[in-house]
Amino acid sequence: MIKTDILIIGAGPTGLFAVFEAGLLQLKCHLIDALPQPGGQCAEIYPKKPIYDIPGFPEVLAGDLVDNLMQQIAPFQPGFTLGERAETIEKNEDGHFVVTTNKGTRHQAPIVAIAGGLGSFEPRKPLLKDLDRFEDRGVTYMIKDPEAFRNKRLVIAGGGDSALDWSIFLANVAREVTLVHRRNEFRGALDSVEKVQALKDQGKIKLITPAEVVGLQGKDTLEAVLIERASDEGEAIRLEVDHFIPLFGLSPKLGPIADWGLEIEKNSIKVDNTVDYQTNIPGIYAIGDVNTYPGKLKLILCGFHEATLMVQSAYQRIHPDKRYVMKYTTVGGIQGFDGSRKEAPKAVVKSIE
Repeated sequence: MIKTDILIIGAGPTGLFAVFEAGLLQLKCHLIDALPQPGGQCAEIYPKKPIYDIPGFPEVLAGDLVDNLMQQIAPFQPGFTLGERAETIEKNEDGHFVVTTNKGTRHQAPIVAIAGGLGSFEPRKPLLKDLDRFEDRGVTYMIKDPEAFRNKRLVIAGGGDSALDWSIFLANVAREVTLVHRRNEFRGALDSVEKVQALKDQGKIKLITPAEVVGLQGKDTLEAVLIERASDEGEAIRLEVDHFIPLFGLSPKLGPIADWGLEIEKNSIKVDNTVDYQTNIPGIYAIGDVNTYPGKLKLILCGFHEATLMVQSAYQRIHPDKRYVMKYTTVGGIQGFDGSRKEAPKAVVKSIE
């Protein structure tokens, strides 16, 4: 039995930052994640994708953000159960929760924080004949290492942020990038749309709209795709490629957590955002993309905020007889569980004669 103060389900950015905030209150954390390494989607799906809305970082790669968070929480020595999925939860007579994974690992804590992002997820796949035959042989749904596409011919399909952002990024990596979307209008950020248009004008991206990829060709590996324009009345364009990357988003699923008796709304966990992001079960919180409440924004920086307030509430539940007085880290410094300490700068006092 692994015992801790706060058991965090999900080791993405929100879950990792919760460890830091808990450490400031001298609360120990343990994290469970079905992925084999910390970082969630940032590490597994798009480690090389730039993120632009993290305060203090004009631009940071998703993988680098995870590395920085891991460095930030290192003094608080969190525990990890990786490559295992949180399966069941029960409550002991003493009020502590016991969470068991699909591999039988048992964890006990008075507080459970669900930070599972979008939950378990699968890519939304286009309905194309022989699609499965070319998977990992030219068809890929997630870009982990852009260098794998160095000097290759790519067709990217989609109209959201992922399709736009990767088209922009890979324009300077691949030999040829073609972006195909079934409409002339895109769903992504206006700035990204303008960048794609600029790259098209420079001849760095081929843009085919409104159109769809309707066929795949090749023997052992993908050799070409068939693209049908809306205006061509069934006449398909054959384009020789090395990789076809359909980016139609992810289909999220809560998985076993959906059976824990939590109040669910549209595949997300309802929480009380007026105070502490607690669920309908006292002692169980949900933070980050996995939760929902009026005005919810699925942004990493919002998850950081939610984690901070969650930890404050958790402290009061664990120590109802103590009054916590918040101190800024610039005043109190950071005391790690490993004995390390980062001292706050001493105040300078000047006398007036």
